Amino acid sequence: MPIENDPEQTGQSTSSAKGAIAYYVSAHGYGHGVRSCDVIKAINRLYSRISITVVSNLPVSFFENRLESGTNLYRGGSFDVGMVQLDSIRADVAATLAKVEALYAQRDKLIAQEIAFLERACIGLVAADIPAIPLEAAALAGIPRIAVGNFSWDWIYSAFVERDARWGELVRCFEHGYGKADLLLRLPFSADMHSFRAAEDVPLVASPGRNRRAELASLAGCREDKRWVLLSFTSLDWSNDALDNVEKLTEYEFFTVLPLRFLRKNIHPIKREQVPFADVVASVDGVLSKPGYGVVSDCVVNRKALLYAERTDFAEYGVLVEAIRKYLKHSHIPAERLYRGELCPALDLLWNCPDPPLSLKGGGAEIAAQRIAAFLS
Repeated sequence: MPIENDPEQTGQSTSSAKGAIAYYVSAHGYGHGVRSCDVIKAINRLYSRISITVVSNLPVSFFENRLESGTNLYRGGSFDVGMVQLDSIRADVAATLAKVEALYAQRDKLIAQEIAFLERACIGLVAADIPAIPLEAAALAGIPRIAVGNFSWDWIYSAFVERDARWGELVRCFEHGYGKADLLLRLPFSADMHSFRAAEDVPLVASPGRNRRAELASLAGCREDKRWVLLSFTSLDWSNDALDNVEKLTEYEFFTVLPLRFLRKNIHPIKREQVPFADVVASVDGVLSKPGYGVVSDCVVNRKALLYAERTDFAEYGVLVEAIRKYLKHSHIPAERLYRGELCPALDLLWNCPDPPLSLKGGGAEIAAQRIAAFLS
């Protein structure tokens, strides 16, 4: 464990006395943003003197909707690609390679750009979930740096090296960047994260929502006495025939969170600004989604059943399915049935599944906030 006052161990310079954090958040889906908001919210609550600049290409409205404090600052910036998605469950590996290569061709420029920002903004600590370039910039600036996550991009991309050798050099770039972190705060459902020099496990980072079923029924103009299912996807390629099949499930009310919208009588779009995502999860009977840290965590803390479809070309899938089997009432729907809108058999199975064998402790946001604040001291 690094000694807080030892510059050689922490990478700490005189600038670390500054009470400001730059929190870099991957824009690969909303899962990174959701858990980062929980940690940032805990810092805002426990350490009001610490100012935070959130750096991400996720919409500012997303962060403002989840963060109560009006003191946080926001800055656009993209320092990783994640996976290019055909939709929420299918990835385009070739397009991902092209985008990662293009990003890392600008690596030196981006590092120099971030060093200038960190110095100009008097940043005393960098947190990253979980791009690597900001960690490299912080190291060169002599600023403490902490990574937060349950997987890293070097691990995800290493699965593609056998398909195309160009991935090898990119994996090594990420390994190098992650090696600059002083500490990894490793979240549950974690994969091999060997690139980090030091790691501490923290409990689940997720906040339970508030059941607002009556309010949602009024907003959507639907009935409370039916089964409610949240369609938790950023995008989903449903044909008219598939939507016809879903609309025939008259015993169900389905919900989406904008921008996902389908114009059918029993599918209701919800604005995050009206009802936060966690509250939607808390209000429904079950969730239909692909395995991702955010949705799995939200289902765990809200004790909701999860119907999941397989994801292609995403190494995290197996790790998350293992977690689903331990901690959630769950069932699987084959992707081809999902795309045809043939949901009824799998949903029937979901309601009759046994309760999960294990539970999972929460409180990770507060613990992560305390460790981050300690490095800033």
